[in-house]
Amino acid sequence: MANPSSRETLKQYALRRLGKPVIEINVDNDQLEDRIDEALQFYAQFHYEGIRRTYLKYKLTQADKDRLKNPTQSSETATDGASGVQSTWYEQNSYLTVPSTIISVQNIFSFSDKANLNMFDVRYQLRLNDLYDFASTSIINYDMVLRHLDFLDQILVGQKLLRFQQHDNRLYIDMDWTNDLKVDEYLIIDCYRKLDPATYTNIYNDLWLKRYVTALFKKQWGQNLSKFDGVTMLGNVTLNGTKLMQEAQVDIEALEKEIRETFEVGPAIMVG
Repeated sequence: MANPSSRETLKQYALRRLGKPVIEINVDNDQLEDRIDEALQFYAQFHYEGIRRTYLKYKLTQADKDRLKNPTQSSETATDGASGVQSTWYEQNSYLTVPSTIISVQNIFSFSDKANLNMFDVRYQLRLNDLYDFASTSIINYDMVLRHLDFLDQILVGQKLLRFQQHDNRLYIDMDWTNDLKVDEYLIIDCYRKLDPATYTNIYNDLWLKRYVTALFKKQWGQNLSKFDGVTMLGNVTLNGTKLMQEAQVDIEALEKEIRETFEVGPAIMVG
């Protein structure tokens, strides 16, 4: 099947590219599964087709509110080797746990009420009184006023600072948890999320991924055979697993260079 749609069909596709069933591929099934896991991880980390930019919302609960208002503290003591002076450092565990599929958090939606446009809002009154006729009214003043309001919002409200690392699944938001967000209000984040191949099965048919999995299988095959290098088989055939492994390594390096130069999302965009 030239169009894999599952782990098994991808595995069989790569084995056929290496010569199965004409040639016996001396690789254990667990080794093949490990190589597929490596390939999928590398694909999700560096290929823009393996992730999706999305928006996730979280409803703050009373339990969250209580925990974040009075967070527990972790401590670490550092000792100077020369003088023996000790310093104890504390870190507040004021974080929210995010799904493990999140690889980068870009931003948090503003907590201000500028998305709400009621009759008492200054922008509502501006539009009502000054923009009654777009054909005869210049919008330059309107644009300047909106820019000024946005500037005031940045000065008086500002952006909430966040810290996120992919491997601990913790989103730290540096803000006043007592007053900035109320119970049952929503926190919305702008983030990048890994696509699950089990759900989006077209990932298994990605051209780059098929070639990469094949190269990893070939390298594993070469590693398994390398301990028999120089052994002469029936028909005066000599095994050379090292050469097979070296050829696969060249393919792997070329594919990894291709994905970083062609398919990777800019590092500046992915910083979380």
